[in-house]
Amino acid sequence: MQWTELLNNPEAINATYRRDPPDLRGVRMHEVSLQVEGPALKLRFDLPAYPDRPPIKWLTQKYNTVQVELSFSGLKSISLSGFGSGISADVFLTGEGGVNVRATSPGFRLQANATTAFVSKMSAYANEW
Repeated sequence: MQWTELLNNPEAINATYRRDPPDLRGVRMHEVSLQVEGPALKLRFDLPAYPDRPPIKWLTQKYNTVQVELSFSGLKSISLSGFGSGISADVFLTGEGGVNVRATSPGFRLQANATTAFVSKMSAYANEW
């Protein structure tokens, strides 16, 4: 099962990646945040691969990186240890007892369980590594 099948709204990712989204290994993590309303967890990260046929707007802007923000609503549990800058993590989603998310890298570990998961934002930008 692809991770997008666990999202309430996978349409933007499926359209951009022609129903073949990249796995979530080695994503560049930008943000982990918690919201009281929901309660919810948001993860913002760069996808590890750029689409073969990106939208024309992205081509004209010379974008080379896709960034998504996944929201996990109805947060039931969360465990977080470590954080820092320059995190490259492996993210895994499973669908047992709601939606489970696990993100790991050296020095960073996150595990959470929520009722639903959805794309709250998807954008692209020119990453100048």
